[in-house]
Amino acid sequence: MFYQVVIPAAGQGKRMKAGKNKQFIELYDQPVIVHTLKVFERDEWCEGIILVINEAERERFNEILKRFSIKKVISMVSGGAERQHSVYNGLKKVKNSDIVLIHDGARPFITVEKIHELVQAAKEHGAAVVAVPVKDTIKRGFDGYVHETMERSSLWAVQTPQAFHVSLVLEAHERAFLEGYIGTDDASLVERMGKQVKIVEGDYRNIKLTTPDDLLFAQAILSSWSSC
Repeated sequence: MFYQVVIPAAGQGKRMKAGKNKQFIELYDQPVIVHTLKVFERDEWCEGIILVINEAERERFNEILKRFSIKKVISMVSGGAERQHSVYNGLKKVKNSDIVLIHDGARPFITVEKIHELVQAAKEHGAAVVAVPVKDTIKRGFDGYVHETMERSSLWAVQTPQAFHVSLVLEAHERAFLEGYIGTDDASLVERMGKQVKIVEGDYRNIKLTTPDDLLFAQAILSSWSSC
């Protein structure tokens, strides 16, 4: 069972306050993006990686791919104004594959085992996401006051990868593009078409590196894995 993966890595990640693309921040002597790419590099189900980049950083990415022997990147395409536009640019480069994954470049702790579970769910249901049950009490509020306490048992924190039949997610993105709609994630574009999305329970360690605090968690995760 095979797939290709689109990895958006063009955003500058202003909340990280690193003064550079957060993909280039090093963890254990390797850039964040390398940790992410290596997961797919070693997965025998992965037939190709489409990397979405800032065109001004193309040379830097080429150097990284060569230095760390990343062989599965079959295309590097320029990003758009929004993440959704960047993903759409990447999806248009997917060839000869029924299943495509979309995965954040700054989410390096997904496992091959979970990817396989996700791909199988997408093959069967058409669309699938990894998600974890919400641990905290969630309240809806505005004007500085709580207006509703949400029923936690039905709430999930959605991660990436998200997996789809290629034709389905392309149609969803094409519709959103033509109608000028920006969704919260790729699955929301599919949901907007009235399609169901299967939930695959994920791992709380599959964090997205967004703020400086996240780097502390990332180092702890890598340290625990290296000691196993």
